[in-house]
Amino acid sequence: MGKNFKSIVLIAGIVILAYGVYTLIQPETQLSVGDVDLLKVQDNTGSYITIIIGIVAIAFSSFWGKK
Repeated sequence: MGKNFKSIVLIAGIVILAYGVYTLIQPETQLSVGDVDLLKVQDNTGSYITIIIGIVAIAFSSFWGKK
């Protein structure tokens, strides 16, 4: 079970990290109505948290069997 668990956590960490990077670099939302331009300011707090969780999962899977 240890090797399977390590692989699952590693894959999940990579997916979570990739999703965090994607949400960090995706373009901001912009809405134009006539002469008025509304620009939503992008808050990256959730992206940073997702990236950190992905890095922690990858680190956890890397050090799982080492003692």
